[in-house]
Amino acid sequence: MTKTIMLIHGAWLNSASWAGFKARYEARGYTVVTPDWPHDDRTPAELRDFPEKALAKVGQTDLFDHYERLIRALPEAPILIGHSLGGVCVQHLLDRGLGVAGVAINPAPTPGVPLGGHAIVSALPVFLDLFSWKKVKTMSRKFFAERFAQTAPRDKVTELYDAYIVPTPGKVYWDGVTGASGKISWKNPNRAPLLLIAGEIDLIADASMVRGIYKQQSKAPSRTDFKQFDGRSHWTCMDAGWETVADHALDWAVEHQIAR
Repeated sequence: MTKTIMLIHGAWLNSASWAGFKARYEARGYTVVTPDWPHDDRTPAELRDFPEKALAKVGQTDLFDHYERLIRALPEAPILIGHSLGGVCVQHLLDRGLGVAGVAINPAPTPGVPLGGHAIVSALPVFLDLFSWKKVKTMSRKFFAERFAQTAPRDKVTELYDAYIVPTPGKVYWDGVTGASGKISWKNPNRAPLLLIAGEIDLIADASMVRGIYKQQSKAPSRTDFKQFDGRSHWTCMDAGWETVADHALDWAVEHQIAR
């Protein structure tokens, strides 16, 4: 039974977004690692003010390779928990035979699964800029308030944006639609158990799209489960009641983990 957990963040956030999950899991006796993406390892304010140009060149396969190196350097195989694009990373890493169990929370569009309507609309600010594939993009405060974190307290939206939102490479979006991120072997017999978590009112990763990912992943012989939290948005890992999501994710992973 592993005592190590790796938390993988998605686009527009860095490891600061995992502070609550990390502290909660450490209180249960786990060693929790929360690696940043390459060039993403400063405070959100510093990253917004002075984003590194090299971040623009980071694509999805760079992320998968980055996390694989870090996982293989750990003293034991970890439980993998990712949010949004971090949830896509978890699926690819499991497909590579890594991790003892995986949880993908509000996973972003995953190759081989039709895009959800909300996911398409939410990606437009990136795709309407045809040169965004080689740029670092910054989320607008309006987008954050209306789509990314529409369930956050209205009087806290500005504060939350300042505390957590960072620039992200447009390339990770383009990789998803061009196929540059690579495919997942849905029937992989060596894939560790996987839980997919959706938010009922997620405007970034539609619950219907997450269920579509679940149907594809269910083709594998290993255990695959789906859980939808009603009234939850994409901001579910920091919204009120995030502890319920955190506990469900870890309890499931602990119960179903395999030996590596």
